[in-house]
Amino acid sequence: MRVLAALLAIAASLAAGCSAVQPLADVSASLTTLPMPSGATVVPWVLGADDGSCDATASLRPSTAVGPAVDEIRRRGRLIVGVDQSTNLFSFRDPVSGELQGFDIDIAREVARDVVGDPNKVEFQLLTSADRVHALELQNVDIVVNAMTITCERAEHIAFSTVYLDANQRVLVPKDLPVRGADGLAGKRVCAQVDTTSLATINRAAPTATLVTVQNWDDCLVALQQGQVDAVSTDDAILAGMAVQDPNLHIVGPSLEAEPYGIGVNKAQDDLVRAVNASLERIRRDGMWLSLYRKWLDVLGPAPRPPEPKYRD
Repeated sequence: MRVLAALLAIAASLAAGCSAVQPLADVSASLTTLPMPSGATVVPWVLGADDGSCDATASLRPSTAVGPAVDEIRRRGRLIVGVDQSTNLFSFRDPVSGELQGFDIDIAREVARDVVGDPNKVEFQLLTSADRVHALELQNVDIVVNAMTITCERAEHIAFSTVYLDANQRVLVPKDLPVRGADGLAGKRVCAQVDTTSLATINRAAPTATLVTVQNWDDCLVALQQGQVDAVSTDDAILAGMAVQDPNLHIVGPSLEAEPYGIGVNKAQDDLVRAVNASLERIRRDGMWLSLYRKWLDVLGPAPRPPEPKYRD
């Protein structure tokens, strides 16, 4: 009887519980804080921008004469090129094939066409921005084609080709953020890649902004999409690659700094510098440069004329 009474009491309790409205658990409306991209760092200050006083955009005149550096490349049978894989439109992985592609990749293949006779005889080595100059100094790569701005400071360590693309630093922000240029970045968090010229320019144009550096440009895109930074500032050509991936973003404001891109070469390899410049002369002349611009960079607007080469000898 005692057991039966207990069972009847439990049943009654369950019935009462089912008929009563149970309060929902209190769920916080705030989102879980997402981690910052690996290697992201807040930078307290940046050294001054390059003043361009050395005229580093003036390179050696083109020549197809075979010197020791070009001869070694031809005997090896392939051109070793330093690139990255995270700069959309310039050098990135095709999501279907997994192959590297982009404007810089095609420029490198055109150089290989002229130096070793085959655009496919290229060995791509992945480099971070911080590794580019060092890789050339150690001769781990023959050339670097990696959206690299020609600066006087870099020209102290490596040689550059003539300019193969003129870019301009600008600002990328969400469309719903009321920022129209660098003057709206006061107090904002601005992302740029470590060891790039973009940092000093941001520091000059928006001195009260907080600089956040990352290892790769796609990390800036992720941080911007996650609301961890308010803006990204670098070359408009790179920003265009981010805007293509996210229609909620747009490029704003006038140019903050001219960014002339050059191909990096070891400083002691004059014959290779001249060979690279000969290749760039050819692609300017035969229409290949224009074709590659329209293929990859038409989001920047109508294709301009290729940059005029400047020589110092």
